[in-house]
Amino acid sequence: MYQDRILRRELIDKIVTADQAAALIKDQMVVGSSGFTKAGDSKAVLPALASRAQAEPLHITLLTGASLGHNTDAALTTSHVLSRRMPFQVDPVLRKSINAGEVMFIDHHLYETVEQLQNKHLPPVDIAVIEVTKIEEDGSLVPTTSVGNSAHFAALAQQVIVEVNLSMPLGLSGLHDIFLTGGYPERSIIPITSPSSRIGRTSIPVDPEKIVAIVITNIPDSPATVVPPDVKTTAIAEYLLDFFKNEVKQGRLKKSLLPLQAGIGKVANAVMSGFLKSDYENLTMYSEVLQDSTFELIDAGKMTYASASSITVSEEWYHRIMNNLNLYRDKVVLRPQNISNAPEVIRRMGVIGINTAIEFDIYGNVNSTHLSGTHMMNGIGGSGDFARNAFLSIFVTQAASKENAISHVVPMASHVDHTEHDVDILVTDQGLADLRGLAPRERAKVIIANCVHPDYRDELQSYYERACQRGGHTPHVLEEAFSWHSRLAATGSMKKSVTEWSY
Repeated sequence: MYQDRILRRELIDKIVTADQAAALIKDQMVVGSSGFTKAGDSKAVLPALASRAQAEPLHITLLTGASLGHNTDAALTTSHVLSRRMPFQVDPVLRKSINAGEVMFIDHHLYETVEQLQNKHLPPVDIAVIEVTKIEEDGSLVPTTSVGNSAHFAALAQQVIVEVNLSMPLGLSGLHDIFLTGGYPERSIIPITSPSSRIGRTSIPVDPEKIVAIVITNIPDSPATVVPPDVKTTAIAEYLLDFFKNEVKQGRLKKSLLPLQAGIGKVANAVMSGFLKSDYENLTMYSEVLQDSTFELIDAGKMTYASASSITVSEEWYHRIMNNLNLYRDKVVLRPQNISNAPEVIRRMGVIGINTAIEFDIYGNVNSTHLSGTHMMNGIGGSGDFARNAFLSIFVTQAASKENAISHVVPMASHVDHTEHDVDILVTDQGLADLRGLAPRERAKVIIANCVHPDYRDELQSYYERACQRGGHTPHVLEEAFSWHSRLAATGSMKKSVTEWSY
C-alpha cells in the first residue's frame, strides 16, 4: 500500500513503528518537526514520544513551523517532555504550562526561525520529524498540507525521521514550491514577483543517508474550528470593505486591491468571507495560511491565486479540497515559511496585512500576544512579518468582550508587539480608525471617536484630556495607564464602579 509512496526502494528497509522511531529521540535533543497551524504535523512519532516519556522521562527542545494538531502539544506537556518550545502554539494545556514557567516558550517572528538556526543563534537541530505524501526516487520529500520549516529542518538536522501519511492524496504532489535561500553572506535573491510565481522545486531535497526511520501513518489533519460570522465580526468586515471601497474611489487601490494576507481566527476569516458579497474581483493572496474563506473566494471566482505555507480548514472543506485537488492545482501554492513571510517580498509586492489584536491603545500600539501584559496567549506568529512590511498594516478586534467587562481599546497597551509606527488601520465593531499621516495626539482622537465601545468612551476621553494637560508628544497619566488592567484583575471588569467616578 505504501510502495507507490516510497520510490527510493532501499529506504523501504527503514520502515519501523512509531515507538521505534521515537526511541531515536534522546534526552536534551533539539527536535524540528513539520507542522504549521495543525497542518502537515507529526501524527505518530511525537505522540509516541509523549507515551514513552510516561515511563522513561526525558526533555527536548521542540521547534515547529507553528502549532500542532491532534492535541500533540498537550500530550508532550503532560508527559513533561517539553523543556523549550518555539515559535508558536495554540494549545491550552501547553499555554498553562508556559504561563506557570514550566515550559520555556520562545516567541519570535515566524520568518526568523530558520535565520536563527542558520546563524547558529539557536542550538543545532539533532533530529527532524517530517510528514510527507511520498518520497521521490532521489530521496527528496513531497510535503503534505504544509511546508513550514520542514525543508530547513531536513537540511540542517543530523538525522531525519519521515512519516509517510497514506491519508494524503498523491495529488498533493506538485502543489509545493520549495526554494532555499542559503545562508549569509551569499543568500539568494527571492525572485517572486506575484503570488503565482513558482521559483523552486516541488519536493524537499534531503540526503537519503540522513533518513534513519520511516513510519507509515493514515491520519488526516486536525480540522480547524471555524466559527460563523457574528454581529461583531460582520460589522468589522463591513467597515473594512467600506474602507477599501473608498481607497479604490480615491485611486489608491484597484478593484483587485493588492495581495491579501489574513491571520488565523474567526475575525480574520469573517473579514475575508466578507469579500464574497463585494464588488472586488481578481483578488490574490500572499499569506501564511489558506483558510475556508480562501477557497470560498476561489470557488466564487473572486480570487485567482493564493500563496501560503499551509492549508488549515474545517473538516468539511478539508474533504472537499482533498477530493478535488484538480480544481485548485493552478490556483494554490505552498511555500516554506521564510518565503511566505519574507519581509522584502511582502514589501515589494505591496501586501495588505490583516491581523488580529488582543488589545490596542489610544496611540495605536498593538498587543497581539499577552493577556493583561503577562500571560501568553498563542504567540506573535507571522503578524509582525507582515505588519512591519505591508502596504497597509491593518489590525482588527472586537471593541469589548465578556459582556463588555473587557475593553480591547485601553489607555496603554499592557504589552506591545506592534508599535504605532507599524500600524496603519485599526478596526473594531464600532468603527475604523485610519491612522496614516497622523501624529500621536491626532491618532488618539480618531481611535477614541471610532473604535471604542460606548461603555468606555467617556472614560477614555477623560484619560486623554487629562494626559494632554500634563503635556508630552505622547501624553499619558502614568499612574493610571494600567489601571484598567488592575481593575480587571481585582474585580473581573475594566469598568469603574460608581464610587470611582471622582473626576
